Amino acid sequence: MSQAEAAPRAPRPLWSLGLLRSEITMTFRRWRTLALLAVLAGVPVLVGVAVKIETGDGGGGPGGPAFLSQVTHNGLFLVFTSLAVTLPFFLPMSVGVIAGDSLAGEAHAGTLRYLLVAPAGRTRLLLVKYATTLTFCLVGTLVVALSALVTGALLFPVGEVTLLSGTSVPFAEGLLRALAVAVAVALSLVGVAAVGLFVSALTTSGIAAMATTVGLLITVQILDTLPQLHALQPYLFPHYWLSFADLLRDPVYWDQLQKNVGLQALYALVFGSAAWARFTTRDVTA
Repeated sequence: MSQAEAAPRAPRPLWSLGLLRSEITMTFRRWRTLALLAVLAGVPVLVGVAVKIETGDGGGGPGGPAFLSQVTHNGLFLVFTSLAVTLPFFLPMSVGVIAGDSLAGEAHAGTLRYLLVAPAGRTRLLLVKYATTLTFCLVGTLVVALSALVTGALLFPVGEVTLLSGTSVPFAEGLLRALAVAVAVALSLVGVAAVGLFVSALTTSGIAAMATTVGLLITVQILDTLPQLHALQPYLFPHYWLSFADLLRDPVYWDQLQKNVGLQALYALVFGSAAWARFTTRDVTA
């Protein structure tokens, strides 16, 4: 036996920037992804135009979600309003579509086994798929925030920002807080991404995985509104989603924000591990 044959093989790394870059590029080139981002970008425009029309008609001021009444005084509040509007459904639904299709879509198209042959490996492919979904979480959130910022600046005055605690801060600090809010919202979607990845590992139908993930999302949000389940609700992944509002206080209230991050990390660990256990033992024939 030659020395080359006797030498042990180097372990295959669990991470590959090339594979991740290729997966992200492919995901964001799909028409479905672009359509989802277009819908997310359109929501702030619709909200901003609706508020502008209502105030222009001499209405008594907009009601509805938090921050909406502040939009006419400062366009930056359209960022916070748009994130509050899209977080309960539009953003997590979009993430559920991407996550649900991540593995099941490949299996349905017949490309999953080719990805596993060389050079990916199951664990590395799973990590790359999840990282790509998390990238979409951030990009989707930033698309909403940027669209709202541009729309708010075009339709309403911008300037010094009055926080929820009554403190006024410069516009530059308001922008930094808006960025922090966007990051907090993106982190709130980590649990949905893990659930979607797990569902995607269970089936070979991308449509079924997407529908199941979105259905679970709606069901869990309904459960989070039932008073009879108040003891269970702190463990449901949407429970602390609106805690990002605490970033608009002076000083910032960190308690709910920390609970949200911890809960999302717990869902990522539990459902990520379940997805790994299923995917690494699954008989992939497509």
